[in-house]
Amino acid sequence: MNPSRRILPIGIQSFAKIRKGHFYYVDKTALALALTKEAGYFFLSRPRRFGKSLFLDTLKELFNGNEELFRGLYIHDKWDWTQRFPVIRISFAAGLLQSRAELERRIGTILRANRKQLGLEESTFDDVASNFEDLILQAHTRHGQRVVVLIDEYDKPILDNIENSRAALALRDGMKDFYSVLKDCDEHIRFAFLTGVSKFNKVSLFSGLNNLRDITVSPDYSAICGYTEHDVNTVFADELAGLDREEIRRWYNGYNWLGESVYNPFDLLLLFHERKFNPWWFESATPTFLVKLLTERQTWLPSLGKMEATSDLLSAFDVDKISTAALMFQSGYLTLAGERRVGGRNYYQLGFPNEEVRQSLLGSLLQAWTADSGAEVRNMISLYQLLEVNDLAGLKGLFQAFFASIPHQWFTKNAIADYEGYYASVVYAYFVAAGLDVRAEEATNFGRIDMAVRLGGQYYLFEFKVVEQVPDGKALQQIKDKGYADKYRAAGLPIHLIGIEFSKAQRNVVGFEVESL
Repeated sequence: MNPSRRILPIGIQSFAKIRKGHFYYVDKTALALALTKEAGYFFLSRPRRFGKSLFLDTLKELFNGNEELFRGLYIHDKWDWTQRFPVIRISFAAGLLQSRAELERRIGTILRANRKQLGLEESTFDDVASNFEDLILQAHTRHGQRVVVLIDEYDKPILDNIENSRAALALRDGMKDFYSVLKDCDEHIRFAFLTGVSKFNKVSLFSGLNNLRDITVSPDYSAICGYTEHDVNTVFADELAGLDREEIRRWYNGYNWLGESVYNPFDLLLLFHERKFNPWWFESATPTFLVKLLTERQTWLPSLGKMEATSDLLSAFDVDKISTAALMFQSGYLTLAGERRVGGRNYYQLGFPNEEVRQSLLGSLLQAWTADSGAEVRNMISLYQLLEVNDLAGLKGLFQAFFASIPHQWFTKNAIADYEGYYASVVYAYFVAAGLDVRAEEATNFGRIDMAVRLGGQYYLFEFKVVEQVPDGKALQQIKDKGYADKYRAAGLPIHLIGIEFSKAQRNVVGFEVESL
């Protein structure tokens, strides 16, 4: 065994445990220093399992003045270790809360633990807001330093109940009452840092807290959580042997907040431990609410990886107002692919961060939109094999057999089947979930082709149309009339034009025309 290899910190959120043990650690203290130089209130949104809790724990140990833990790190000779601050650490990560009463009991337990940690007397107040305020004032008075407030997973009680609007609204109101204390205790607070998955509308949750600075989409802090390319190549250099470096990058890299791109730590640690490529992060929590929402909104799947939104839209998140773009971005299924300014406003381009998310999310939607998960797996394997041998006639039969196998009762219970884009979206999802190189709505000089696929040195260009009862041949004709193939001729590879036509009445493929160039 290589003696320089360390222990992979899978699931460890304690900075002290990592530093005292023989664990790998990616030094984030330069960013911690930049953040803590400013006295104020900061908010960071990142997807689940991205290292938010570990970073928060790093801040706790820093403000507590535990110098030994920071020896050898960037911040060690730049921090004043003679100063120690009282730290109030609050986390809503554990457990499931379903009512405001449960929330208030949980907060009471958390505040009592903080009082004990800080050597303070028990509270005489029954309501959580007064209890919290008293804790901050006592901590300041007792320790002679303004307080540091660290709140982890601030939004989890609400998100856990997002499908039950009545419970979610009650919990939101309880959280709003609790967080209002921060505004009223400003003179007693040295630094506050809140993390979560979603950025709820400030009016609905942080009313009056005008000095809360959101660093979610700040280029300087894009890599505050996650592993950079440099981290992978240096800190984890001993773990890379035997793994395809380009495949690691393609499969897991790509999360971006207008700065340096990062990997999800959970993915890489599991990859290094198991030595195989798997959707580790995606499989750790199935996005059932997202799948349900995309289904209800009859989402045209090829558009998912090419969405645009304003900064206002990405932060417009509340119990009764959830935009598709905001939900997918904040939960990590889309990331920032670029930014442009038009007419005095900034617009963000959103895209899938990597192959893991693209394949897995569309695979989950495919399961929700079809009737037989076993047939779905068999069809994906058959799809890949048919394209490998260029059996386009077999491809037509595969999709006709697939749609024919869906029971009539399934269609009567699922309104999504009445959506014109359903059939083409299912075909597109199959290609992506099968791991094929797919480009949706690829731009050409004359328009956008619905789908372009490259495999085995050949191009397959698809156009989809919904017709009634009988094919009309317009799908293939559009590819030819628009000259969609011209963009691909320069590569000198075989090109296949494929027009697919669906009938809502027959619920199947009724037209499948091919022309090879």
